[in-house]
Amino acid sequence: MKRSLIHSLRLFIAVAAASLSLACVAQAGPPLICHTIEIGQAKSLPWISDNWNLSGGATYDTKNLVRDTLDILVPDTPVLVRMETLRRATLYARKDPVAAKELLARLHARATSAKSSGRPDALAWFDVGYLAETFKQWIGQNLPHMTDGMRMDANPAAGVDGYALVKKALALRGAALHGDDPQMEFAAALITLSGSAAEHREHAQKAIVGAKTDSLLAQNLATRFLGPKTETMSQLLAKN
Repeated sequence: MKRSLIHSLRLFIAVAAASLSLACVAQAGPPLICHTIEIGQAKSLPWISDNWNLSGGATYDTKNLVRDTLDILVPDTPVLVRMETLRRATLYARKDPVAAKELLARLHARATSAKSSGRPDALAWFDVGYLAETFKQWIGQNLPHMTDGMRMDANPAAGVDGYALVKKALALRGAALHGDDPQMEFAAALITLSGSAAEHREHAQKAIVGAKTDSLLAQNLATRFLGPKTETMSQLLAKN
């Protein structure tokens, strides 16, 4: 009887471990990095590599990364475009640790400067918070078959609570709009995929509801996470 119980427990542990492994495969790769944000015809950083992780023949000069990124992140740039721009900036920044540190510092300085002037900027706080969380999913990470041969520099966003800054942005944005910003809620839902279930659920619900009147956000929620056989983004967010 005891031997049978031990065997059953071992079988349960093995099945649970296999299920967890399959779940990780299903959500392969860091979500802020692996999933491209649809931005239509909006301007973002140039994307000239066929290899998404930029280990191939990309020719973009990262000396221009900070300037080009700041030029795109102007006040009227939609949040979805900001997300995709910061995703691309992170991929480029792994190749240039100096540019990585400078971009994070410049975005933080912009946010704190606006606060000091008495005009706190929700989008500025969003940019530095989202970049910090994106950095943490990519720079300095050793991801098998994804980062092979890439630089392993220290992450300049280590210790920065980017999600807290995004929540600050959400509060400021909500006060300015007298309501939720569904695109920013979508960003927060992606960040919290591996965080608090309650906070994730709240962000995901607000994003999904808001997509009813935001066609580009709806398009993003309808896209697959990774390839045609994976879940749609709305399914992924709702499930988690």
